[in-house]
Amino acid sequence: MSHTISLPRILVSTNTPKAPYKPVKRTHKPRTSVSTVKRVPSSLSRRTQNLNLEVSPHRAVSAVRLMRIELGGAFADLLNEKGKGSGDNEMGYVERTLGFRTKELDARDLRLVTDVVGGTIRWRRYLDYLICSICHDENTFRNIEPLLLQILRIGFYEIVKLDMPPYAVVDENVRLAKVALRPGAGNMVNGILRKLVLLKEKNSLPLPKLECDDRAQARALATIYSHPVWMVRRWTKYLGQEEAIKLMVWNNSDPSFSLRANGGKGVKRADLVMQLNLLQVPHELSLHLDDFIRVKTGLQTIIQAGLLKEGVCAVQDESAGLVVSVVDPQPGESIVDCCAAPGGKTLYMASRLSGQGMVYAIDINKGRLRILCETAKLHQVNRVITTIHTDLRKHADNNTAKYDKVLLDAPCSGLGVLSKRADLRWNRRLEDLEELKHLQDELLDAASLLVKPGGVLVYSTCSIDPEENEERVEAFLLRHPEFSVDPVDRFVPPEFVMKHGFYSSDPVKHSLDGAFAARLLRAL
Repeated sequence: MSHTISLPRILVSTNTPKAPYKPVKRTHKPRTSVSTVKRVPSSLSRRTQNLNLEVSPHRAVSAVRLMRIELGGAFADLLNEKGKGSGDNEMGYVERTLGFRTKELDARDLRLVTDVVGGTIRWRRYLDYLICSICHDENTFRNIEPLLLQILRIGFYEIVKLDMPPYAVVDENVRLAKVALRPGAGNMVNGILRKLVLLKEKNSLPLPKLECDDRAQARALATIYSHPVWMVRRWTKYLGQEEAIKLMVWNNSDPSFSLRANGGKGVKRADLVMQLNLLQVPHELSLHLDDFIRVKTGLQTIIQAGLLKEGVCAVQDESAGLVVSVVDPQPGESIVDCCAAPGGKTLYMASRLSGQGMVYAIDINKGRLRILCETAKLHQVNRVITTIHTDLRKHADNNTAKYDKVLLDAPCSGLGVLSKRADLRWNRRLEDLEELKHLQDELLDAASLLVKPGGVLVYSTCSIDPEENEERVEAFLLRHPEFSVDPVDRFVPPEFVMKHGFYSSDPVKHSLDGAFAARLLRAL
């Protein structure tokens, strides 16, 4: 499924360790409220109006947010359409959880929270390995309480990956631990972080051995590059070890974003460039799509300036835009977007209809469809979008209408968007792929019923896994001989065309999110 941001909320590495280490699985009750995490002193809950000016705002917010993410109560992104109201929300969580407020988050603090939260999540496995190695005792690591563990992870990330002044990091995180927990917790943070600083200064940070056994190698690489072991094994199988490492390095890098000028509102790319120049936001023109611009930094500035809220542009990866190129919407056509929410591809297709034709946006989530309707009005394409709240499978069985083109942007593992979705790698299991493949087959069968003779069915994902991509198409074609592959070389640049005529974007090769699309033609 695509990940598009418009509004109102942006859902936007050889010394061996002193003690043997095995990855430690820390388990928490999945839906526990952060405010009820054990060992936060009860006296703090009564100090709800306390203002503490000594504690670092970005660290307090980051620690609480990391707990909320790990317990399933938050996403990794922080920004909203104003770029600042989210800071007030986050400080409210800090007050309810820790019993005090810090000074308000300024723009620099918001950027730091984004960097620290995203980076700490990406590097979680590696950071935990370092913490466990320095503790010299797996049981000690297992028994570290949730808030204290997040404070340690933040300190380790700031020292090892952000290269912040080490003793300032130590002092600030010690102060947070003492105020939020108790003096003894601060002493523990002080001792562990100072050991880390000494190891880093001596260039002797522990790393696991890359042993000869394939399984041991996969475990070591999973720790060094901070990914689940099953992903490392899978990518090594399909890509080879060298390419798997390159992919993990990409996933751990700071993500870049693309902006799509809203043609439905008459905004040209040149207009958007002018706005970005006025805001002094560095940018590059897309090499592949005329409506798109790449930005590496400055997204918060763009949000604060109201460009998203006013419908001037949307945040949408070029890989998703190229899927729309594969669909090739033309004025006057009837098009179905089968799993439409959050609606990025729906809106882009609608903007290319020049006011003629219709995009029928089907989704099972009523709330997300409502947001899509609101955004369509903002983008001035609502006259060519009709939303349908239903399960695609039931709709296809009960519907006799046939359409020119049908896009199935299927639910998938999201393995192509791990750079932007920092938390996703830890929320996916190998077992999920089997369930998703079954669902993808069912949805493909249902979507095919909506295609008129001579019409087009496009199947797409934001995954790089062949079992979700090529293999699903091949299995579908065996079940549906009335469909055949329509090569995508007429619709996308040649570097995105696979040997069987499918579209594929490669994160490492193209510096885009990973995505896949197959264009299938129904016989007359």
